[in-house]
Amino acid sequence: MKPNDPKDDLHRYLKAAREAVIWKLDGLSEYDIRRPLTPTGTNLLGLVKHLASVEFGYFGPTFDRPHNEALPWHEEGAEANSDMWATTDESREDVLSLYHRAWAHADATIEALPLDAMGHVAWWGDSGDVTLQRIMLHMTAETNRHAGHADIVRELIDGKVGMREGNSNMDGGDEAWYQDYWNRLEASAKEAQAKQS
Repeated sequence: MKPNDPKDDLHRYLKAAREAVIWKLDGLSEYDIRRPLTPTGTNLLGLVKHLASVEFGYFGPTFDRPHNEALPWHEEGAEANSDMWATTDESREDVLSLYHRAWAHADATIEALPLDAMGHVAWWGDSGDVTLQRIMLHMTAETNRHAGHADIVRELIDGKVGMREGNSNMDGGDEAWYQDYWNRLEASAKEAQAKQS
């Protein structure tokens, strides 16, 4: 059995998380990829824009590897949360292209540096000294966290679920099975609440 390469393993998990996020936009209208579906405004295209921004930050200035991208939502005086939604002037293609450029930049940093390469995350303050390994772990965790948000948002839009095309990673069965399952969970929640009263 060939031993695993820790850097390759980390990179593979990051790439899989990225692809899972992108897949959530497939087949949706401009409205659906942009519309806020939580009280805090979570939306699919905004998640992609945010992830592009943080990949540029963590794999760029952190390791003194400039990315030369204009990210006006990170400039002083920018509107709060402006990295979490796309304006009408920012097309789906613009945001996806930005994310793909962030991947390319991050991947070049990952390929160029060893796992123990030191960097500094300025916005982490005194605990900002990091290794490439830590940033790869952090970015994979962040991407997976937002992939989970995208999972819920997509399910709210049209009921589509799963990790990626051809891999639903869902137990259970068809729509009828899930409706019965939902009904049982709802009944159980009400029963538990009644016991507390």
